[in-house]
Amino acid sequence: MIKFIRSFPLFLTGILILFIQSCKIPELTQKEIKQELPENFISTQGNDVDTINSARIPWKEFFNDPYLTDLIDTALVNNKEINILLQRISIAKNEIFARKGEYKPFINAGAGLELEKVGHYTRNGAVEENLEIEEGKPFPELLGNLDIGLFASWELDVWQKLRNSSKVAVLEYMATLEGKNFMITNLVAEIAKSYYELLALDNTLDNLKQSIRIQENVLEVVKTLKDAGRTTSLAVKRFEAEVKKNQSEIYAIKQEIIVTENTINFLLGRPAQNIPRNSDSFNSLMPKLVENGIPSQLLENRPDIRQAELELQAAELNIQVAKANFYPSFDIRAGLGFEAFNPKFLLATPKSLAMSIAGDAVAPLVNRNAIISVYNNANAKQIQVAYEYEQTILNAFFETKNQISNINNLNENYALKTQQVNSLSESIEIVNQLFRSARADYMEVLLTQREAMESKFELIETKKEQLIAVVDLYKALGGGWQ
Repeated sequence: MIKFIRSFPLFLTGILILFIQSCKIPELTQKEIKQELPENFISTQGNDVDTINSARIPWKEFFNDPYLTDLIDTALVNNKEINILLQRISIAKNEIFARKGEYKPFINAGAGLELEKVGHYTRNGAVEENLEIEEGKPFPELLGNLDIGLFASWELDVWQKLRNSSKVAVLEYMATLEGKNFMITNLVAEIAKSYYELLALDNTLDNLKQSIRIQENVLEVVKTLKDAGRTTSLAVKRFEAEVKKNQSEIYAIKQEIIVTENTINFLLGRPAQNIPRNSDSFNSLMPKLVENGIPSQLLENRPDIRQAELELQAAELNIQVAKANFYPSFDIRAGLGFEAFNPKFLLATPKSLAMSIAGDAVAPLVNRNAIISVYNNANAKQIQVAYEYEQTILNAFFETKNQISNINNLNENYALKTQQVNSLSESIEIVNQLFRSARADYMEVLLTQREAMESKFELIETKKEQLIAVVDLYKALGGGWQ
């Protein structure tokens, strides 16, 4: 003990040398976030700032169609991607407990059995040659060794490496939760857009069938006029061809309906089946008024931005974890139990009682390339994630701004399309009367009917784009996951 006390200053000196040597860490520069958002989405609004934001409205309140909300409810339970992600979340949660356990002492119970015969011309063999356990009994040729006890080990987390690693696991777990919210936002938007597309296809099909009935009636009129010698067979053939062309379009639209229904069923994670819906209400649907709020609210409402922020915090903390590898590590090991060469002596106290305690201090001195590489990679990862965070914010801002502009332009477009449809619908009756009185030829009738039908299709398409634009704006603002 006295010798150990005298040598203790030398031991501390050695530890100090290791510490100084290990503290030579390469200089690296982390990236700071430089991303400023404007005060408002529309610069022409001046200084007026409205903080009301539709993103905070739960999707069950935002969508008032019961068929649509039932579909979304089903998808949130059965969607395969969400269920896969839930398992990733579970893995990330378990990783937290695993890393927390690393900086706590490990205590294990163990037992061992060993038989050993050493060489005659070895140090232990020479000792055995002259050793007798009892008078007149030589040392056994096969020596057994039994032990049973408790063994402990503990890495002292002096540099907070293990605790920081545990914090990284927590941040990564929280990031996966935000990733799930972002997936839900996208899923809700995809189902809503596919649903509105399905309603539009139903109405397109109905309008096409109505147009065909009108054309078939006109065709009968043309045939009658041809029999009366007031027109030619060319007019009859052209009208017949137009009817057949539009009838063939029915099957193309039916195929689009099947594909859209299967897309929704896929998102719902179920086999192909009919999608319940109320297509008759499509024309009366009014695009919902969406309150934009202010750009800074995107940082709070959008799950992908919060996910990127958490990943950035984890990357910054990982640099500290990698930096701790340059410092000495300290370990304590201890054991307490019984040990004997014969089972009958194993629990003999205190002669068979065995105990040990040891401590290690280890620091990297030579060939630190692996540690430096890990440190450099952690810093490069932080820079990468910082750029990704800035890009995510920028993308969110422009997504929102584009959809605001898109909705405004679609509203103007729809108003003009409505006027166009009304004018062409009126012109059909006018041109039919002119044709019967021989004041217009059959081509004018054909073109007028075709333009009227196409304008109705365009009006339906514009209505669908309006509804989808509202969904996209709701998603861009960060709504749909609540």
